[in-house]
Amino acid sequence: MNKSLVVITGHSKGLGKALLEHYLSLESVELIGISRSRLDIDSPNLTQVSLDLSDLDVLKNELEGLFPEESYEQIILVNNAGWIGEIKPIGKMHPREMRMQVNLNLLAPMYLSNAFIKAYKNHPAKKVVCNISSGAATRPVAGWGGYCSTKAALAMFTMVANKESGASDFRFFSLAPGIVDTDMQEEIRKAAESDFPELQKFLEFKEQGELVKAEEVARKIEYLLSNPEEFQDVQQDVRKYEAP
Repeated sequence: MNKSLVVITGHSKGLGKALLEHYLSLESVELIGISRSRLDIDSPNLTQVSLDLSDLDVLKNELEGLFPEESYEQIILVNNAGWIGEIKPIGKMHPREMRMQVNLNLLAPMYLSNAFIKAYKNHPAKKVVCNISSGAATRPVAGWGGYCSTKAALAMFTMVANKESGASDFRFFSLAPGIVDTDMQEEIRKAAESDFPELQKFLEFKEQGELVKAEEVARKIEYLLSNPEEFQDVQQDVRKYEAP
């Protein structure tokens, strides 16, 4: 039976957890979840790797062992782990938190994507790298200097990877998931309005039921990754397509 391998970072909560659970419901899918914490899930199809992706020295030493060399029909990497960071205007941000945010949101996905391509460049499977992006990658938001910047940089990295891939069997997506009802949104709502002028709008997203369930977004992401031939552009937004 043909099988697929799906590697998901930040799999222990939020969108990453919903995506993991969705894939666990499918047949013939092996999963590797990479996160600081582990889930209490006992499945022969799941391998969990406890790793702080903001610690680049540790990540660098683990890279070669993360991607198994087996026979797969499709191999997918989803760089989902991310952090909104300090919600403060530039001039009030702390260097330590800025460094952690750049490491987690940008450098860790770059390291992993680079290692993924190196590991599977000669593998006959279809290969897909999906870097979870945000509308903040293209829209400046006051108080989100670090988040906007790292997501914009990751989107450009993804487009460069796609340009380099040419006619190879790698596909690359920078995917905006929309406004998802996760812990990150809760963190955003706790910001001080003096640091985050758009606070009221995000409070209203929750109050008016405009946040999308993570499970629904996970289903749409899986559809895109299973049918990459239907999506020509690198930059995608789950709000702009439907999944049957």
